[in-house]
Amino acid sequence: MKIQLKKVRLSFPALFVAKSFEDNDPKFEATFLIDKNSPVLKEMLTTIEAVAKEKWGAKADGIMKTLHTAGKVCLRDGADKEYDGYANAMYVKASSKKRPLVVDLDGKTPLVEADGRPYGGCTVNGYIDIWAMDNKFGKRICASLSSVQFAADGEPFGAMATADVFESEEDLT
Repeated sequence: MKIQLKKVRLSFPALFVAKSFEDNDPKFEATFLIDKNSPVLKEMLTTIEAVAKEKWGAKADGIMKTLHTAGKVCLRDGADKEYDGYANAMYVKASSKKRPLVVDLDGKTPLVEADGRPYGGCTVNGYIDIWAMDNKFGKRICASLSSVQFAADGEPFGAMATADVFESEEDLT
């Protein structure tokens, strides 16, 4: 089920160049931080529940309890992470083997890596697809990345500390 994430904070984006992890195929990915008081969170929870019921029917509640305990649901509590900006948020990590559509604030202009946005810490809108996996690799609730729209600047994650003031080379001699 497709869901629109509105005004969420972007973290760990790999939107223009796919990342490779261990023996897995390269994937494009992004983590979206959702404020715990946001209406988007309620919609996410409802969508996850609907996907689980569609896949597992009457067994969905029991399976979901097991999946949450095992950390196999794409929506997680940011309080469990020690990253800046995660404490008061839930987060969803979405990925795709196909490069997502990435556009500017106008919703039409394509962005490329050289544009410098979106970046970790900015505000974005996005579309993800929530789906249930149940195969030889196990059960889980996953999120596929579809598109990202830059919405507003924000405090970049991992921003460099302000530089100390050095004397010029002339002053040192």
